Formats: sequence, structure tokens, C-alpha cells
Amino acid sequence: MRAAGLISALTLMSRLLGLAREQVFAALLGAGLHADAFQAAFRIPNLLRDLFAEGALSAAFVPTYARALAEGGPARARQLSSRLLSLLAVGLGGLVLLGLALTVHLVHGLAPGFERVPGKLEVTVLLTRIMLPFLPIVSFAAVAMGMLNAEERYSTPALAPAVFNVVTIAWAALLWAMGLDLFTVVIGWAVGTLLGGLAQFLVQVPPLVRAGWRFRPQWAPGDPGIRAIARLMAPATMGLAAVQVNIFVSTIFASHEPGAVSWLNYAFRILYLPIGVFGVALGTIATTGFARRAAEGDLDGMRETLRQSLRMLAFLTLPATVGLVVLGVPIIRLLFERGRFGPQDTERTAAALALYSVGLVAYTGVKVLAPAFYSLGRPRVPLLASVSAVATNLLVIFFLHSRMGYLAVPLGTSLGALVDAVILVVAFEKSVGLRGGGMTGPVVKMAAAAALMGPAAWAATSWMERIVGTHGLSAQALTGLLPVVAGAVVYLGAARVLRIPEAGTLVTLLQLR
Repeated sequence: MRAAGLISALTLMSRLLGLAREQVFAALLGAGLHADAFQAAFRIPNLLRDLFAEGALSAAFVPTYARALAEGGPARARQLSSRLLSLLAVGLGGLVLLGLALTVHLVHGLAPGFERVPGKLEVTVLLTRIMLPFLPIVSFAAVAMGMLNAEERYSTPALAPAVFNVVTIAWAALLWAMGLDLFTVVIGWAVGTLLGGLAQFLVQVPPLVRAGWRFRPQWAPGDPGIRAIARLMAPATMGLAAVQVNIFVSTIFASHEPGAVSWLNYAFRILYLPIGVFGVALGTIATTGFARRAAEGDLDGMRETLRQSLRMLAFLTLPATVGLVVLGVPIIRLLFERGRFGPQDTERTAAALALYSVGLVAYTGVKVLAPAFYSLGRPRVPLLASVSAVATNLLVIFFLHSRMGYLAVPLGTSLGALVDAVILVVAFEKSVGLRGGGMTGPVVKMAAAAALMGPAAWAATSWMERIVGTHGLSAQALTGLLPVVAGAVVYLGAARVLRIPEAGTLVTLLQLR
């Protein structure tokens, strides 16, 4: 938990900087033609990044690197990393060239609704071509992050995304100061995204060098470690490909509604704050623990690690779910409602956020559950869960889009995440065992405490809006932040009264800090 606390603090800083980046983006570009074009264009390299770099590659590389480190020592592990980076440089370089040749067709398939707005499709194609090199850059960053995490050096990889945000914010400030037109600004933002990705990779190189790592190009696709990574990546890639199909279809539907692509993106960015701070932090620590315990054959240790992680995730994400549903409008108003982002955009984004939030517990739970199966050498289980989640999401979108419009997308995403998490829990229970260990009782108490928190936060918002209104930054800060504090106080108080163990753990860690 102390290690997770360190990662949570650094990830919180990164997510807050990410929100600041989105604030600047919203002020510069709003939710119109250029904002939609950038979001759709970035989605293409982002789909590939999620598929190869921070998705399947990370899931397969960390346990394989940890095993190589345990069995062959640092020299063997670093040899494996050099061989993997060599393969990635060649393979992803070829993929970027292919993407440059097929960009028009990719954009046509991803956002067919953009053709209805003159110039929108052409801008999206240009932005996509600029940002395609983001894929190999962030893949190298993911390998560096996996090496550091596997060696239990958590601070720098947790800090790296914050460096990405700092670079892009500084670049955006320069664009703002120059007073450029919208077209030039969005082109500049795409270039800044590449610079941020490069910084995210380079900041992780010095600690690797200090630990003795040196990159030595080696073409060795037959290396047993490379083959092990490929075996794990194959089903993981298939599962993530199903998720990318999900995103692809969601973007197709949203592209027919002006502004919807941006509203959905802003909403999910806010949701990613608790996902990153809680799910990614605990998932990172759990992944390393699972890999080590699986190598030792310690199933009891894996079981207890998963129980502790899921209980703490529930303790943190249940109140976050209620808070985002109740306080969506004042939070979005505070974060984004300025410049070209207006009150209507706030309402539309808040509606999407409320539906996305329904699946928050499941989103974060999957971050911990899926690595357990990769460590056990059973990647087909997360594949089955991912495919089932995507099928659920697509069914919801197909049947409800005509009635709900763009809101069918966040609803389907949340229901799909719930299906994903349930399948993983049931599978882990059958193969290793999860029941017992005080899981059900504390979670029920957490839900009760969160239910008490919701009305308190809503009442605080209504009271503050009557006193100070909603116009101006100071009024928005008071109506957006004080209810969060009030809700947190009520939740923690109720948790202590109900004697939820995680409340005591959290208080103890804060006192130690």
C-alpha cells in the first residue's frame, strides 16, 4: 500500500496536469470542427498505442522480464529488452509507413460523419499523419516503464506521464500567446503531442542507464523471451482488438452528431482521473506482485494480493462514482467552461460523465484482475472477458443509439466494463479462489457510506449555488470544490463509524506521511 500510495500521488499529479491540458485544449478549440478533428485523428495512433504499446505489450512484457530477471539476472533481462526494442523499431516503423499511405481510408472508416462538414475530413487526415509517429515513441516509453516497474523502481515511470503533460501544456501556452488561428493551433497541438510523447520516453532513460542498462541493437526474433512475449501478446492483442473495435464503432456513431466526439472525450478524461489514480496505481503494484508470486507458485499470496487490491479499489471508487454522478455539472463547469466551451457543452459532457461513471468500479477492477491471469499464463480468460464486454457495448449502442443519441456510447461502455469485471472475478474464483477473507461485508458497508455521501454532496452544491451563483471562476471553484470536500468528509466519517478496515489503513498511511 505504501508503494501504491507513491504511485497514486505521482499519478494524481499527472492526471491533474492532464486535466489542465484538457482545460487549455477546451479553451483553445472548444467542441467544434477542429476539436472533433483532433480527437478523431489522435484516436487512430491511440488505438494502436492501446493495442500494442500500453496494452498487450505491457501485459506480456512485465511478467516475462520479471521471470528473465529472476532466472538469468540483470544481464539476461536487459538483453531481452534490447532485442524487443530492436523488433519494435522495425515493426512499428513499417506500421507507421503503412498508416501514412492509408490515412484517408482510415479516417473515412473511423469518422464517416465528418464528410458532412466541409473541410473537417481533410483536417482530420492531416492531423492523423502528423501524429502517427506517436505510436513507436510511446511503445519505447512503455518498454522502459515495464523494465523499471519489474525492477520495483516505481517513481520515474509513474512520473513520466506527468512530463508528457507538462511539455504539452507549455507548448499550448506558447500557441495561446502567439494568438494563432484555429487551423494553425490544432496543427501545433498535434506537433506538441509528439514532443510530449518523446519527453515521456526520454525521462525514463537516465534511471535505466544508472542501473546499468545500455541499448544494443540485436535482431533475435527467435529469442525464447521474445517468443514468450509473443505467446502472451497474441490473445491479449485479440482481446484489446475487440476493445478497439468497440471504440471504433462508438466513434462512427458519435461522428454523426456535431460536438459529440469532443463531449465524450472530455467526459472520459475526467473519469480517467480516478481510474489512473486508483486503478493504475494498484494495478501496477499488483502486476509486479502477481508475477513474482506466480513464479514462486504462491497462489495464496496471489489470492491475498487480489483481495486487498479489490477492497481498496472499492473503498476509493464507490464514493468517486457517486461524486461524479452528483457533481458532474459543477466539476465540468469549473474545469472547462471558458473560451469556446459553453454551458451547453457542460450539460452534454456531464450527461456522458454520469453514464461513464456507472462502470468506474469495474474499469478499475479490471486493471487489477487482468494481470493476475497473465501472471498465471492464462491470457485467454481476459480475452474472453474483453470480447464479452465489447459485445455488450455494441448491442447497447446498436439498439439504443436511435433513442439516446451519443449517450448510448457511455452507457454501453459502462455495462461492458461490468460484464468484463464479473467474468474475471468468476474465473479467478473457479481457478484460484477468492471468496472469504472479508470481501463482501466491507464492500456492502462502503456502498452504504457512499449512499450517505451522495445527498450531502448534492445539498452542498445547491446551497453554494444559491449563495455565490455559477458565473465567474471564484463561484465555479466554490461550487465545484467545496461539495467534493463535504462529500469526502461525510464518506470518511461514515466509513469510520461503520468500521471499514480500509478507512483505518488510509488514515494510518496519511499519518505516516
